[in-house]
Amino acid sequence: MKKILEYLLFPTVTINSKTLSKEVSTKTIVITGASYGIGEELSLLFSNYKVHLVLIARTKEKLEEVAKKVIQNGSKCTIITADLYQETEVEKTIQSLKELPNGIDIFISNAGKSITRSLEKSLYRYHDFTRTNALNYLAPVQLLLAITPVLEKNKGKIINVSAINVLLLPAPKWAAYQASKTAFDQWFRTNLLEWKHMGIKGKTIYLPLVRTKMILPNENYTNYPAMLPQQAAIRIANLICSTKNHTSSWWSIFPRTGSFFGRYLWENVDFIHPKNNS
Repeated sequence: MKKILEYLLFPTVTINSKTLSKEVSTKTIVITGASYGIGEELSLLFSNYKVHLVLIARTKEKLEEVAKKVIQNGSKCTIITADLYQETEVEKTIQSLKELPNGIDIFISNAGKSITRSLEKSLYRYHDFTRTNALNYLAPVQLLLAITPVLEKNKGKIINVSAINVLLLPAPKWAAYQASKTAFDQWFRTNLLEWKHMGIKGKTIYLPLVRTKMILPNENYTNYPAMLPQQAAIRIANLICSTKNHTSSWWSIFPRTGSFFGRYLWENVDFIHPKNNS
């Protein structure tokens, strides 16, 4: 049943190689969270088009593995090892990005942290919120504030790899994750017109659950239908080539519509601790 659902929810999408080549060939593409999952798949996908990839992540050994494959595919690769939870590490990353000889053409904000925990279990875990906010919101803001002039010079593109959650009603146990992703989404959308005036295109992809390393700690996801990282990478590549400013799964209109009309019910019916009527 799960396989059938995945086939229906995440149908096969192909790439127009000629169009993608025109968009990315010889360009400098920066990808955060590049060592695993979606970031790794994006790196391998773009490496077939003679690009200069700048890969950012915490794990140096894994970045080096990805870089080796990129180079074998005929593209140039620069790795930046950084813990984007730390503001000082972000500052060092910014300095490295500003020193790139040809600037930046495409910046893909992909790094993120997922966490699900009830309010009751979060009462003494304020660090859950500071760490999630640091990576999902503050780090990409800090990076983009610094490199906007670089992107303006190259008339570049920014891709925000977001989650469908930010378009839906807030869900119990997702406070840290949903608040941080929504904050960055709002910040990003607020700047779209100003970036456009600078010649920079901002685009967002709202992804569903993706089967990456990030979701492994949550055993509940084992039987959930999920998109594969390769499928997500193809959709991001297609968004780069598209005239659209944002995209999401074909079925997202249904939960989004339900969220719009169902707020009263959602906020007034106790789904977590239903009353015992016996």
